[in-house]
Order: sequence, then structure tokens, then C-alpha cells
Amino acid sequence: MAGLDTTGSNPDVSLLYDINGLAGDSPDWLTGSVAFVGEYGLLLALVLLVIWCWWGQRKRATLDDAASSVAAVVWAPLAAGLAVLVNVPIRGFVERRRPFKDHDGLELLVHGKTDFSFVSDHATLAMALGVGLFVANRKFGLVGIALALLEGFCRVFMGVHYPTDVVGGFALGTAVALLLSPLAMAVLTPVAKAVGRTGRGGRLVWAGSRDEAVAELPRRSASESESGAGAGAGAGSDERDLAA
Repeated sequence: MAGLDTTGSNPDVSLLYDINGLAGDSPDWLTGSVAFVGEYGLLLALVLLVIWCWWGQRKRATLDDAASSVAAVVWAPLAAGLAVLVNVPIRGFVERRRPFKDHDGLELLVHGKTDFSFVSDHATLAMALGVGLFVANRKFGLVGIALALLEGFCRVFMGVHYPTDVVGGFALGTAVALLLSPLAMAVLTPVAKAVGRTGRGGRLVWAGSRDEAVAELPRRSASESESGAGAGAGAGSDERDLAA
């Protein structure tokens, strides 16, 4: 399929020159730093943010709360990986060449990019991680989304993507992380609860002890029986505000 419009009259190209032109006016130490941050640094920061969020969600008061929260955190990197897989046929279908191959005068900060440009993998990964974190925790999610936006700016600044490549990546990452979240949580939450009741592996899900996790089962059953809620109460108790 023919690539997207790459003519100079396209506002997308004009914005590319405006943003990438900042690199030409910047000192070498700054452009080098942006190149490293945009290629590796921000993605690494997002991974560390996911780990930080997971560590905190383990400290919830009960196993149920911890399991649902940890499951949401686990979904963030899974969503990012799935979004990149979805992007593979999109890139092959659109076949948009990298901007530096069609436009002269760009400041190229990273060399060796030979694949297609639309959609940006970096933007897709970053936004899927950020939105996935938002499902688990609003504060961590907002930081993650901010880092994703910065990632998108860096990709254009570096001369390796058009702005619409980045916007497309943001849309793809957000769609996968949000639309598939209910299904993912339905699968991951029971798994997290089961892991939480195991031996040492349970510490991956809940900071409480295994004995406390096992003891929750009869306490919860008794509480539901006394309330007379029956199966309806059991279903309601599993409803969590994962973005709390």
C-alpha cells in the first residue's frame, strides 16, 4: 500500500521540520542526551515505574485488593507487548518510509532505522505502559502518560518519525490497554489470587503472610453468609476501582 502523504505541503511534515529543527539549534550534549533518552531512557524509566507501582500494590490491606491491583499492574507490560504485535501488520500495510528518507535537511540523531515509520513502536509501547498503569493507579498512570508524551516528542525531535506516527502509536497503545483491560483482569485476577496463596511466590502478589491469605477464605465466606447477600454479594465484592 502507498505510504501516507509526505509532501512538503502536508502540515504533518511542517510540524516535523519545526520540532526537528530544534535539534539543529541545540548543543551537541543536549541532542545526544535526547537521542539516548528517546531511544532507551524513557522506556527504561517506564519499566522502573511499573516495578515501583507493583511493589506498592503488594502492600494492600487484603489479598483480594492486592491481587486485583497487582493484576492491573501486570496488564500494563502485557498490553504494551500486545500493542506492538498489533502494530506489525499495520506497519506492513501502510508502508510509510522514515521521514529522513523522503525529506532533506532533517537532523537525524539516531542512525540505522530501516523499517517503516507508521506506527511508532516507541510511542505505542510508552503509551500502552502509561495507560495500563493508569488502570492500576492514577498517580503512577499520570506519570507514565507524561513520560509517554515526552517519548513521542523525542521521536520527532530525533528525526525518525512524523508526528502522525507518534499520534497513531498513542492511539494504538491506549486502545489496546483500555479495550482489552476487562478481559485481561478477568483472567489475571484469579491467577494473582492463586499465586498469593502459595508459599514464597505469594510475596509477588501480597506482602502479607501465606497464613493470612489462607485465613481470608473462611472469614470471607462467613461474612458473606451473615450478610445474606449470597451469590450477588460475592459478585459485588469482586468489583474494584482499579484506578483508585
